Amino acid sequence: MTDHLRRFLDDAALAKIISLNNRHVTDILEWAVRLCKPKKITVVSDDPEDIDYVRQLALQTGEELPLAIEGHTIHFDNYRDQARDKDHTRVLLPAGKKLGKHINTIDRDKGLQEIFGLMDGIMQGKEMLVRFFSLGPRNSGFSIPAMQITNSAYVAHSEDLLYRPGYGEFIKLNGNPDFFYFVHSAGELDDQGHSKNDHLRRIYIDLEENRVLSINNQYAGNSLGLKKLALRLAINKANYEDWLTEHMFIMGIHPPGKSRTTYFTGAFPSACGKTSTAMIPGQTIVGDDIAYLRVWDDGSCHAVNIESGIFGIISDVNPVDDPLIYNCLTTPRELIFSNVLINNGKPYWIGMGQEAPETGLNHFGRYERGKKDENGNEIPVAHKNARYTIRLSELDNVDPEMENPDGVQIDGIIYGGRDSDTNVPVCQSLDWNHGVFLGACLESETTAATLGQEGVRKHSPMANLDFVVVPLHRYIQNHLDFGHRLKKKPLIFSTNYFLKDDSGNYLTSKIDKKVWILWAEGRAHGDFQAIEAPVGYIPYYTDLKILFETVLKKSFSLELYRQLFAIRIDKLLQKLARIEEIYSDEQFPEQFVAAFHVQRLRLLSAQEKYKSDIIYPEMLI
Repeated sequence: MTDHLRRFLDDAALAKIISLNNRHVTDILEWAVRLCKPKKITVVSDDPEDIDYVRQLALQTGEELPLAIEGHTIHFDNYRDQARDKDHTRVLLPAGKKLGKHINTIDRDKGLQEIFGLMDGIMQGKEMLVRFFSLGPRNSGFSIPAMQITNSAYVAHSEDLLYRPGYGEFIKLNGNPDFFYFVHSAGELDDQGHSKNDHLRRIYIDLEENRVLSINNQYAGNSLGLKKLALRLAINKANYEDWLTEHMFIMGIHPPGKSRTTYFTGAFPSACGKTSTAMIPGQTIVGDDIAYLRVWDDGSCHAVNIESGIFGIISDVNPVDDPLIYNCLTTPRELIFSNVLINNGKPYWIGMGQEAPETGLNHFGRYERGKKDENGNEIPVAHKNARYTIRLSELDNVDPEMENPDGVQIDGIIYGGRDSDTNVPVCQSLDWNHGVFLGACLESETTAATLGQEGVRKHSPMANLDFVVVPLHRYIQNHLDFGHRLKKKPLIFSTNYFLKDDSGNYLTSKIDKKVWILWAEGRAHGDFQAIEAPVGYIPYYTDLKILFETVLKKSFSLELYRQLFAIRIDKLLQKLARIEEIYSDEQFPEQFVAAFHVQRLRLLSAQEKYKSDIIYPEMLI
């Protein structure tokens, strides 16, 4: 350790760094201090007093404001910094290396020169916080240590709620450099405490150094290194170490009348039902966002939630649809709201089931109903991407195995898409390779409310396209290989909750998904037989009828069953052509390319056999 670094460390901070006995940590700190030029360094260990210091600092700096309910605080991001910045989130690409057209890249040397220039002195006059976390349960072979350097107490506090303490995990490294690290600064702040130079927002991902450099931003998706930024680093690491990092929830399914818990993971693009599936009443949650999956000693698939908290979208959370979460948001506990409206210490958000007041404070500043921004747009009461940050342990439905260092055994994987006229509500893949094919063909249909054009289908393999930082052919090959190493493979399912009739009305209700998930769970245990269709295995009517009656106390007509589980040949062929075109410009694994031919042949053969463009389930029996 150099004398230059020692000048920034008091005795307590110096002792904490020395105790790590890790030259790589020291070198990173030395580099970060010379570049960012902070006023002081505070090293935060796993000690409760250290962690409480960060909470209090967030209030002292004004990055968070206290609310009326004990433990609740509010944070506001810059009005122009309310979501992940895809344009300025770039992978640093070394000369001569290719990753794929889906990845936003910048030449590594050029990118480093730019961001180092922007980071020069960015923490002048500010306190540098050094945090240590564990991505995954402590004392686990799954987990990855992560080091966060930031001058934002809000960022450091948020990570307290979202991740496990990891100072002790760094001690166990015993000098090993196998960890991720992140450097963040909100940059220069204006009078409202917002990033002043958001036009210079940069989030650069350096796969060569397992690090992310993020500046001039505050929104957690851009600033919290351990969130989606660490997801990208872990995807890269997993794809070269033969495991999987996935944008998946982990849930425990508890079938009525049976004394078992079956664990499923699920990947759903935005607005396809991911959170509502993970939070189905009567089931338990291990994680809602990111999972690490490994081949276990007995040849089964095990997974852990890398997080211990939720950074959730708060819009439309209300006591009717989301009673568990709503109760957490309205009772005392440690909780951070972001970008909602506050009035007299009470938060208000879109779709909460209460009328918001005419005035208050929100992400724009002082709010009055009808107020407009600089572009003449009316400012909403709260941002539609407003969030809440809490620990998972605050939820009554948290699974008791969440902190198990061995993870949980996964018996099912769900890939959930969204379309109004093509895919059946639930379908089991024919085998592992076919399941990977289904995941790689995942689509999400937009609505008029979101993009102004209804029916546009966005492709997102495994609901992970925004975060995949390796060539797609390698990512898919790793999924195929992962399954081949398993002695006990999870069954793979696809879901689609959004089929509509000819009048544009949804054919099923929000609660019906519980039946589809329970059918899938039963298939994992051999409880139900299934019909082999050209797209995979679909349920028998009698099994679903009984599930609807016993689980939801509602009838399920044969006519509705036929509508829902009709195989729409023309629509499926159109989808196949769309996806095949997307995958046509890269050299993909032979078995994956062959899956397109096999799927088309199955569809065309069924069309010829039954002389129909729509094949109903009873025709296949």
